[in-house]
Amino acid sequence: MVKKADISTKKLISIAPENWVKWVTQIPDILIGEVINSEFQWISRESDVLVKATSPKYGEFLVLNELQLRYKPEMPKRMRAYAALAEEKYNLPTYPVLINILKESEEEIPHRYESEFAGLQARQDYRVINLWEVDVEIALSQPIPSLLPFVPILKGGGEETIVRKALEMLRADEQLSQLETVMAFFATFVLDSVLVQQIMRWDMVVLRESPWYQQIREEGRREGRKEGIQAMISAIELSLEIKFGEEGLQLMPEISQFSDLEQLKNIQRGIMTVDNVDELREFMKSI
Repeated sequence: MVKKADISTKKLISIAPENWVKWVTQIPDILIGEVINSEFQWISRESDVLVKATSPKYGEFLVLNELQLRYKPEMPKRMRAYAALAEEKYNLPTYPVLINILKESEEEIPHRYESEFAGLQARQDYRVINLWEVDVEIALSQPIPSLLPFVPILKGGGEETIVRKALEMLRADEQLSQLETVMAFFATFVLDSVLVQQIMRWDMVVLRESPWYQQIREEGRREGRKEGIQAMISAIELSLEIKFGEEGLQLMPEISQFSDLEQLKNIQRGIMTVDNVDELREFMKSI
């Protein structure tokens, strides 16, 4: 079974973790400590990101960030499990946050898990943030750079001028510039695909001419091509799930066999241009 694509979450939050945690908790005097490896051995997947935090009012606690591409009905039960496991493992109270990226339906998303069995009750509250309800100005005017790749699907973010402005902001930071492709995929949900490709071609020319591009290439060589290949495979996995859902993820075993970074980049570009999984299969045969 293909593992879900959670690869960018820790990277996104780690760009400016304190600003992110202040935003998701709405606790203004919060200070953050380390970003913890949140893998739990007792369940089939890991919670996205755990951040140690402190505040004068609440003392030391954990902020559990769970990002979902699309909300799933089993999420309340998962949030209960993740919060309980985090508290047990680190012996700290936990503030769970569920961030949903793409709107799946008009149904209201619950803010708590509740169950009753044989007269015994269980309840777990958690904060829900639906990105399509978040005003784009929060990403553009406040210092929350981790929101920039999501600009196209934020409230009011689906305009060409807004997307171009966000791309310029991404380019202005070496770390953020690596997330332009992520933004491009989200842009395809609100803008014409041809227009998105035009924007990205213009953007990549500028990026290649910048001194940051050469620095990134040098760092990539030092860190080894293996790490770059694994990162690209994970990015492809995320792109497949965003565009095609479970059907797209069925291609991952075949894609994982590719060991050439340029071929993998071509596959990622191909995902943006094709309309369905069958077309992508044919595209991959030509690589």
